[in-house]
Amino acid sequence: MPEYTILSVLSVVVVVVLELAWFRTGIFRTATYWTAYGIVVFFQVLVDGWLTKLNAPIVIYSRDESSGIRVPYDIPIEDYAFGFSMVTLAIILWVWAGRARANGRGSTGDAATTRTGTGPTLPR
Repeated sequence: MPEYTILSVLSVVVVVVLELAWFRTGIFRTATYWTAYGIVVFFQVLVDGWLTKLNAPIVIYSRDESSGIRVPYDIPIEDYAFGFSMVTLAIILWVWAGRARANGRGSTGDAATTRTGTGPTLPR
């Protein structure tokens, strides 16, 4: 399997596992998250489609390093996976840090506790 494909799938798995097993923010159950993600995908299609269109590419991907699947506008399917991972992880961290601050633990560097259990420690 091509390297770019493997890494993109791995990024999705890692982010989903982090959310479900460690951060537990619950974002996957909210309409707000899915609406925000839909907006991101809309603009990703516009920009990524312009950058990767096969008839006049600005960014060129090696055929040996990706799956070769491109939808729509010649966008490599792996770009959607990486986009999901980056946006989702940013939202997870944003929600988690906001909850930690709301619990009075964000500014002291003490261990943060989420509403669903013990979460990771905020950096000092």
